Amino acid sequence: MKIKKLEVSTMLVNAYFYYDEETKHAVLIDPGGDASLLMKFIEDNELNLTAILLTHGHFDHIGAVEEVRAKTSAPLCIHELDGDLVLDPNKNLSKPFGLNPPISLMPDKLLKNGEIIAVGNGKLKVIHTPGHTPGGACFYDEENKLLFTGDTLFRASIGRSDFPGSNHQSLINSIKKELLALPDDVLCYPGHNSETSIKYEKNNNPYVIG
Repeated sequence: MKIKKLEVSTMLVNAYFYYDEETKHAVLIDPGGDASLLMKFIEDNELNLTAILLTHGHFDHIGAVEEVRAKTSAPLCIHELDGDLVLDPNKNLSKPFGLNPPISLMPDKLLKNGEIIAVGNGKLKVIHTPGHTPGGACFYDEENKLLFTGDTLFRASIGRSDFPGSNHQSLINSIKKELLALPDDVLCYPGHNSETSIKYEKNNNPYVIG
């Protein structure tokens, strides 16, 4: 399985393609903007986009969803507890942050904790990690030890918990219980900034040490 990171939008969001070079099946995680850039990668690599996966429903991670979905027919998938965020411009913060027009999206599929998403010869497991949002989720490739953490876990940092629906203690619990329990050599691909690993976070993240 291959990963391609593209930094998109003025919010510098990491959009990820997770794809199988053999079958050309792919998913796109958190397409926050720059739809033309994302579509160019799909077309240049002749990918069959089978799903758009969202780690959570905030506006900066969903800005290119509608255009990519319209051009590829890929279903929009998000954890069931964040389905209302993408639908409601107030909850996804596109209205409070002044986006014009604000964003409202209807999910095609609501994901559940533990659900497996097949992508060619690869598999991603949905791990519910509430805290940044009620339905925040990470996507885990156990075989290849890859983890897409969205805005739950960053390199030596964590996601914000001062938004409506956020909860700091839930966020800390999610990271400690669900993510730091994974093998040390799991590589983490966050929603912003650079990659990290479970081992690095155990030893260096001031929010979860101790």
